[in-house]
Amino acid sequence: MTTDQTLHPLRPTYSAPVVFSAGAAIGVLGGMIGLGGAEFRLPLLISLFGFAALSAVILNKAMSLVVVLVALPARLAAVPAAEVASRWPVAINLLAGSLLGAWAGASWAVRMRSTTLYKVLAALMVLMAAALVVTHTTTFDPLALPLWAQIPSGVVAGFGIGVVAAIMGVAGGELLIPTIVLLFGEDIKTAGSLSLLVSLPTMLVAFARYSRDGSFAVLSTNLRFTTVMAVGSVAGAVLGGLLLGVFPDLVLIPALAVILLISAVKLARHD
Repeated sequence: MTTDQTLHPLRPTYSAPVVFSAGAAIGVLGGMIGLGGAEFRLPLLISLFGFAALSAVILNKAMSLVVVLVALPARLAAVPAAEVASRWPVAINLLAGSLLGAWAGASWAVRMRSTTLYKVLAALMVLMAAALVVTHTTTFDPLALPLWAQIPSGVVAGFGIGVVAAIMGVAGGELLIPTIVLLFGEDIKTAGSLSLLVSLPTMLVAFARYSRDGSFAVLSTNLRFTTVMAVGSVAGAVLGGLLLGVFPDLVLIPALAVILLISAVKLARHD
């Protein structure tokens, strides 16, 4: 059962164009760095649209799921399906941990007091900011671990990523992609496709766990809001993808990291 959580706020009074535009703006931010933008959407759901922490996480998870489902076919078109399929041991290795982590993370989230969840989300926003900067400013060299160390490392990393993704309602690509490169030596392009294959079942497990809690009612209460913002997010992600490389990483990445850090401060102070 949810502890000290507001299950859902009053129906948002924002018009569909405003909700769509907000989703599109988030999609553009994510698309410009090759991600879905869910880490930017979460604080917006809380600070602008007034959702309680757990409700925002569940709505964010639903929208992230839509974005991943749309992105997966496009990604597989860019990287041959046969090439991705040949790397199935990598996905299975990470899924062995991420599925358990997703269930555990969602279970912890629904049991946290609101004040605790806001602080946890703030800490995770800082983690995402750090991951964003490191991922886009560092060249990763594979660790070249022996198989006996690589497999348990993949399970542990997957578990941690599953927990973070479930609690924040994100797909987890920010953490999955560098993990796949470091542990398994895949190139960035292939790692991006593999991350989606890992993200999808991981998100479904977290979604299934949230569906067992009363807070899941926020989806049916705000179905129109969720649909409009999800469509805006997809449209924005497409536009952001077209803008990929237009803005230099030297400017874009620090700016996005600052946005995440400011969001973290606001969440930490949220009453």
